[in-house]
Amino acid sequence: MVSDPITELRRPDAPTVEHIDFDTLDGYRFADGGGLPGSYRAFVRHAGWGRLFGLWLVYPPVHPGYADGLHGRGAQLTRRLRASYRDGENEAYDWMVEPDGDWTLADALEVFAWSENGDALLWNSASRDADGEFPVWESRGINSLHYLGTDLRAALPLVRARSVRTPGSTPHDVEPLPATRL
Repeated sequence: MVSDPITELRRPDAPTVEHIDFDTLDGYRFADGGGLPGSYRAFVRHAGWGRLFGLWLVYPPVHPGYADGLHGRGAQLTRRLRASYRDGENEAYDWMVEPDGDWTLADALEVFAWSENGDALLWNSASRDADGEFPVWESRGINSLHYLGTDLRAALPLVRARSVRTPGSTPHDVEPLPATRL
């Protein structure tokens, strides 16, 4: 039996899902006509809204009037990331796309998760595979590009390994957070 890093994520109780827009989760379409990646949809269904590995906030699509949504906060962070990379390219700060990226990649990256350290998990939305998945990248401090894997399932073990738990932190992988209204 093959293990699934998503369904193996431990939570203390039921996930926070009352504000998640499941119609958008299943029905949203990118410019290429494809939907949100299946690994991301599975993650949102299993984990809901919460803090992943004591550090990461994975933004789900949310109903109007709620904060921390993929198409609200995620889109805002994507604009900020792209602007930063455009500035970096104009200044010839080539270290910003090292070790795994290049300047053409930056405009295709979309933020779907943010760490409390200012790092981002990103999809390369211009590179969907035959299974409908996007490659997952990490930008550490908006100053580097690290390839993490072909999809969120492949990336999760690397994200876990890089997430340092603080003393006294929860033994759970996902800490459900309350839904926040705007």
